[in-house]
Amino acid sequence: MPETRLLPNAPTRSQWIEAGGAITAHRHDDHQIVYAARGVLAVTTAAGTWAAPANRAVWIPAGTEHAHQAHGGLELHLVGLDAADNPLGLDEPAVLTVDPLLRELILAYTRAPDHGDPAPGDGDPARARLRAVLLDRLSASPQQPVHLPSPTAPVLVALCAILRADPGERRTLAALGREVGASERTLSRLFRADLGMTFPQWRTQLRLYRALVLLAEGLPVTAVAHTCGWASAGAFIDVFRRAYGHTPGTHRTR
Repeated sequence: MPETRLLPNAPTRSQWIEAGGAITAHRHDDHQIVYAARGVLAVTTAAGTWAAPANRAVWIPAGTEHAHQAHGGLELHLVGLDAADNPLGLDEPAVLTVDPLLRELILAYTRAPDHGDPAPGDGDPARARLRAVLLDRLSASPQQPVHLPSPTAPVLVALCAILRADPGERRTLAALGREVGASERTLSRLFRADLGMTFPQWRTQLRLYRALVLLAEGLPVTAVAHTCGWASAGAFIDVFRRAYGHTPGTHRTR
């Protein structure tokens, strides 16, 4: 990642980021909840990428170097939490389910104050109560396995680069291994040891991530399915629904 800026206090605010826009690598001494009410947000750390559509949020622990990337126009909502407030008990980034109530709590808490109202963090009792409910709801938010880890083993870096360049690549692990100079057995072991998942699991996560990006850019569902390597639109829709809780067609309207 590029040189990292230190922003001691994680902000609480909402902002619009144009499609393709980004917030460069930085870290802060506070925890942060990052939520995109519109568009698709990608949060990248040294460990990999977390992708979040409009029914997901990303938990970023204090001190974590991270960067944000917008896919589609991004309505971004940021909630800064003191390092002592960790309702999830997590010290690594995670993707969380955002149900309708949590969504409204985040939107209300990050909304710009009306003229004459206290700004976020000014100690207003009503905001303090809203914050308490938000923290309570966060503690009950289930984590979602939508992390795309980044490899460190050189041979996996080479193999994963092939798949990143073309998520629709359908060669087997053995065939890909011949290109990067490693056996299928060695690669299978490295995927588990270095990335914590199997080759099919990692490739599926990559394809889902790329699908989110392409949907945010307005590509039709059938075209996304074929570009990302699914044999049919139906197969893609089934995997997408199980991963994100709604169909790709519904996702495009959010």
